[in-house]
Amino acid sequence: MTTLTLRERELVALGAALASNCVPCIEFHVSAARKAGLSDAEIGEAIALADKIRQVPAAKVLDAATAQLASAGAPATATSACCPPPAAGAKSSCC
Repeated sequence: MTTLTLRERELVALGAALASNCVPCIEFHVSAARKAGLSDAEIGEAIALADKIRQVPAAKVLDAATAQLASAGAPATATSACCPPPAAGAKSSCC
C-alpha cells in the first residue's frame, strides 16, 4: 500500500531523475507527471527546486576539485581514490 498519490510519486520521481542526471528518466516522468494531472507550472517548480538542491553537492565537488588543483600537484593517494588502480594493461579511468 502506498500513501503517496500518483501526483506526489511523479514529483519525487522528477527530483530523483534530475539528481541522477538521467535524461530518459526526465523525459518519461515529465510525461507521466502530466498524465497524473500536474500542470507544466507545477512540474517546472519541482524541476527548479530539484536543481537548486542538486547544485549544493555539485558546488562542493567543484570546490574539492579546485582545492586539489591548488594543492601544488600533490598526487592522490590510493585511499583517496574513488576507484581501484587499473589492472595491468587496462585503460585508466575513474568511473
